[in-house]
Amino acid sequence: MTGLGLHLGLYLVTDSGLAERAGHTLPDLVAAAVAGGVTTVQVREKERPAGDFLRTVMEVGEVVPEGVTLLVNDRVDVYLAAREQGAPVAGVHVGQEDLPAVLVRQLIGPQAVLGLSAAHPEQLAAAAASPARVDYVGIGVLRATDTKPDAPAPLGIEGMRERAARSALPAVAIGGIKVQDAAALAGSALSGVAVVSGICAAADPRAAAAAYAEVWK
Repeated sequence: MTGLGLHLGLYLVTDSGLAERAGHTLPDLVAAAVAGGVTTVQVREKERPAGDFLRTVMEVGEVVPEGVTLLVNDRVDVYLAAREQGAPVAGVHVGQEDLPAVLVRQLIGPQAVLGLSAAHPEQLAAAAASPARVDYVGIGVLRATDTKPDAPAPLGIEGMRERAARSALPAVAIGGIKVQDAAALAGSALSGVAVVSGICAAADPRAAAAAYAEVWK
């Protein structure tokens, strides 16, 4: 856990398409994953229009219990709208090609969580030095993954451990992370591991989350 009610340990990044193909609605999948040990949920709906994205955030917000951090991917407008409607959203996660972090901080305010993707050492240094007060970084990718085809080159286990050790900010690893990868990364400088398909595509998302939580603790 970090400040601001940010619980990075087991970090679920949602993919509603994977969830639906596995036979789950996204709220049901999130509820099961949280019951299995997920501590942060980032709602990511890159292909959905803003209205659909907002409805999804509101629906997920209804099943996320107190103590679990709920974040919105990329869309500051969706985060602000969800917050205005009373959803328990804690903040946003943005990438290097999204709105500048300084501007995002101005829009979301000083109390919200701001996460930033940072793949390279210079990006990690810039995030730590940013006047935006970035709260954590997402480092990727560990492995090549179909859920993010524009991702940088895979780092592998040792590369991820080395990159995390360079970060002055709390960091989560992302990118095709399997349970055995989470086990190999436990005890490193990372504050958490972010999982997409390992949970979203699982027939039993609660059991899948529990398997990650068991090795990460």
